Amino acid sequence: MTDSMDQRPIITVQQYILREQQNFPGVSGEFSWLLSGITLATKMIQAKVRRAGLSDILGAEATVNVQGEVQQRLDLYANSALLHCLGVRDSVGVLASEENDKPIVLRASAGAKYAIVFDPLDGSSNIDVNVSVGTIFSILRRTEASMVEGGDPLEGLLQPGYKQIAAGYVVYGSSTILVYTTGRGVHGFTLDPSVGAYVLSHEHIRMPEKGKYYSINEAYRDTFPGHYGQYIDSLRQQKYASRYVGSLVADFHRTLLKGGVFLYPPTTDHPHGKLRLLYEANPVAFIAEQAGGSATNGTTRILDVQPDSIHQRTPLILGSQYEMSQFAKFQPK
Repeated sequence: MTDSMDQRPIITVQQYILREQQNFPGVSGEFSWLLSGITLATKMIQAKVRRAGLSDILGAEATVNVQGEVQQRLDLYANSALLHCLGVRDSVGVLASEENDKPIVLRASAGAKYAIVFDPLDGSSNIDVNVSVGTIFSILRRTEASMVEGGDPLEGLLQPGYKQIAAGYVVYGSSTILVYTTGRGVHGFTLDPSVGAYVLSHEHIRMPEKGKYYSINEAYRDTFPGHYGQYIDSLRQQKYASRYVGSLVADFHRTLLKGGVFLYPPTTDHPHGKLRLLYEANPVAFIAEQAGGSATNGTTRILDVQPDSIHQRTPLILGSQYEMSQFAKFQPK
């Protein structure tokens, strides 16, 4: 029997982006060239992830990043791959990563119009036990003031999430899938190892209006503000099932496709939350909204938050319209 997938025309992510660019007069191929840097780096990362148990890449290094987290060897490799592949793109002016204390300024010219922030390997603390991990990225257009010689690169990075021009993530799981948006819907591309390309597999992804799963680390329930526990109780009463991986990309990917709600609340130890606003919360919030869902920090739409540092942390609650509307009913007045 012939696989029905073989009957479909193959559309790679680069072809899809070039086709989408026709909807934006004046846009050149530089954006697709930029995206090719991300896809190349993620192919390099997934190759290392798939061979992690066979090569000397597992385990922690004797270093700690700016977050105070022990750096895994794969963290450092993924970070280097992205810095290298994006650093040679002339349209990229500045990069910021979870693994680097300060932004990396590449070019000050007006042609270097893009700033990219990323988490090179989300969930890497679980890599030794074969849990799905991923890469998250956000692309911003730099401000005029940040592109002049001597300009402050932070000005081009510290923009609210609604100013993102593209965002996406890659999940390295049973298959490797890239999901991204440029503000015109959400699309997924699965890496076909037989041809070495990301191929369109999920066009116009829509988050179900109502799901049947909630995702939260309930071990810390006693440290959450009280209304989170009340909301969880209401979900249980409605017979929701609990699903929690502990890797943001994996938990969000399930929520995107299956619906429901993902919660990473503030705690007594971390009253401002733990997820990073610029390169974790903003990208997935942009994707969630483009897919018909919504995202908040508990009180404010995530994409409206004005960042004050590249490593700023935030609580994050996102999901389908029904679950998010129910969550709003439990927020303190």
